[in-house]
Amino acid sequence: MSTIYSLGILIFTFLVYLVSPFNLKARLWIRGRKGWLAALKEKTRPGDKNIWFHCASLGEFEQGRPVIEAIKKEQPDYKIILTFFSPSGYEIRKDYKLADYVAYLPADTPVNASRFINQVNPVFAVFVKYEFWNNYISALHRNNIPLYLISGVFRQGQHFFKWYGSFFRKMLGKFSHLFVQDQQSFDVLKDAGFTNTTLTGDTRLDRVVQIAAAAKSIPLLEKFRGNEKLFLAGSSWKQDEEIIAEYINRYPGRMKWVFAPHEIDKPNIERIERLLRVKYARFSEFDDNLSDARILIIDNIGMLSSAYRYAYLAAIGGGFGKGIHNILEAACWNIPVLFGPNHDKFREAVALLELGGAKTFKNSGEFTGILNMWIDDENAYKLSAEAAGRYVRSNTGATDIIIEALR
Repeated sequence: MSTIYSLGILIFTFLVYLVSPFNLKARLWIRGRKGWLAALKEKTRPGDKNIWFHCASLGEFEQGRPVIEAIKKEQPDYKIILTFFSPSGYEIRKDYKLADYVAYLPADTPVNASRFINQVNPVFAVFVKYEFWNNYISALHRNNIPLYLISGVFRQGQHFFKWYGSFFRKMLGKFSHLFVQDQQSFDVLKDAGFTNTTLTGDTRLDRVVQIAAAAKSIPLLEKFRGNEKLFLAGSSWKQDEEIIAEYINRYPGRMKWVFAPHEIDKPNIERIERLLRVKYARFSEFDDNLSDARILIIDNIGMLSSAYRYAYLAAIGGGFGKGIHNILEAACWNIPVLFGPNHDKFREAVALLELGGAKTFKNSGEFTGILNMWIDDENAYKLSAEAAGRYVRSNTGATDIIIEALR
């Protein structure tokens, strides 16, 4: 099975090469891995005390980040080697200051894995949430290097637990410890015979609390809000925006409105503007001449997490596509959140729905009903706001548990 797996990795890599002339992510994936061994040798030396963190993409990095920062605070002489599988993680965090070396993970072939592990020779390695690369896992295991999984999520239907899943279960058996997010994951692993597990919760909640504590003031946004309540559509996509814009066009005076779209290129901003029948302004152009605008469109990146502090309600985008974006950054400010129907794989979304801190909508009618309820019923709003904030506060602490175990 190992041979078939490695052959599959080679086929996948070949296919990425084939599509790279036509796909930007594929080009970045290929380009970022060229000359990886020479670059790694420049950054690592024999005798270095390296800790290797691997994340699939940006979301997993945010889960690993609190652990990285806690380690660097306690052991500043240790070096952090940080790898990503996806361009969407590497390209955004390639200059992360607490990592001594940031790179794409070379394709998971036996030769690459052996060379990488021999060069880095980590004190231990940490994979975040979903990453299971057999040749890297096996190379670490052969070299008696501890390997940990943090913020893991497991479900009964995953291939690890199928009748044909022995190959994948062997990978799990090579982890020194599995730190999981929820009771379901813990129980599934226990039923499969794994005892090297600890229920910690999600390190992402620690991260959002850190982000909120470091949130910057945005005077322009505060000025735009004035004495009114403010609705913020965070990381919004086309279908979210169409539904929200329809409501705004009907009830522009009920609140002030802010779009912080996932894509801020000029064509997308212009598309949003064409949806609106009410006076709007772009953040980059807002001044006293536009002070009577009811809608503000944030046309920059890096502001969203701080912007939530000014919101009364928030809608988080992505729920009509592959899945919702980060709802915790809003919830930690005691803000009820809304999102589209594709949220079932996000445990924080499911939990917030059960607690009443969030609502989901599939169409304009449902969105209108939810928004009117929270605007008109002060008690209902208060209960939802308290539930959202309480969920975040009561589920922090995963990082401390992991760090204590790693000590």
